[in-house]
Amino acid sequence: MPQKPVRIAPSILSSDFSKLGEEVAAIDKAGADYIHIDVMDGHFVPNLTFGAPVVKAIRGATPKPFDVHLMIAPVDPLIGDFVDAGADIITAHVEAGPHLHRTLQAIKSRGVKAGVSLNPHTPIDAIKHVVDMLDLILIMTVNPGFGGQSFIPLLDKIEAARSMIDASGRDIDLQVDGGVNAQTAKQCVQAGADVLVAGSFVFKDGPEGYASNIQALRV
Repeated sequence: MPQKPVRIAPSILSSDFSKLGEEVAAIDKAGADYIHIDVMDGHFVPNLTFGAPVVKAIRGATPKPFDVHLMIAPVDPLIGDFVDAGADIITAHVEAGPHLHRTLQAIKSRGVKAGVSLNPHTPIDAIKHVVDMLDLILIMTVNPGFGGQSFIPLLDKIEAARSMIDASGRDIDLQVDGGVNAQTAKQCVQAGADVLVAGSFVFKDGPEGYASNIQALRV
C-alpha cells in the first residue's frame, strides 16, 4: 500500500488556553489536517490538561477531525464522554491498562476511529495482536506529559510500525508525536510516518506564523 500524503496535527497543548476556540479556528485556517488534543490526568502522566467539557466547548470552532490522545488511566470509563464531546479519533496507550483489546472494542463500538499509542520504551510488538482493530498507531518520541521536549530518535521503531502496517494491508495512520520540527519531520516521514503531531513548533511564532510553520512540516 503506498504511503499516504503527510498530514499535520497541531497539538493545542502549546496553544494559548485563554482563547482556545480562537486558536483552534486559527490552526484550521492555517492548514491543519487534524486537531490533536492531549488529555492528561496527572496520574498516568505528570501533568493535567483538559477534559471532555473543554473538548465539547471547542468543537464548534472547526470541522476538522478531533484527534484525541488520552494519556489517562483508566481509559475505558471516559471513552463515551470524549465521543459525546466530539472526538473523531480516540487514541489510548498500551501502558494505560491491562486490557487493550477491550479498550479498542469500546472505542470502535462508539463509531469513532481507534488509535493506540506507545511510549518510547514500549516495543512495537506490543500491538501486533490488535493491528486488525486499529485506525492509527502513535509512536511517542518523547516521554508523554509535557510539551517542548527534545526528539528521541526512535526511527527504527517508526520503520517497524510502517512494516507492520504495510503487512496488514489496512488503512492505518502512522503518527509521530514529540519534538517534531522541520528537521525531525523529514526523518519521521522518511522512516514511514504520515501524520505529524507538533505543538511548540507550530505555535511558537503566534498566529501569524501558524501557516508557514505547518507548511514547513509538509516534507
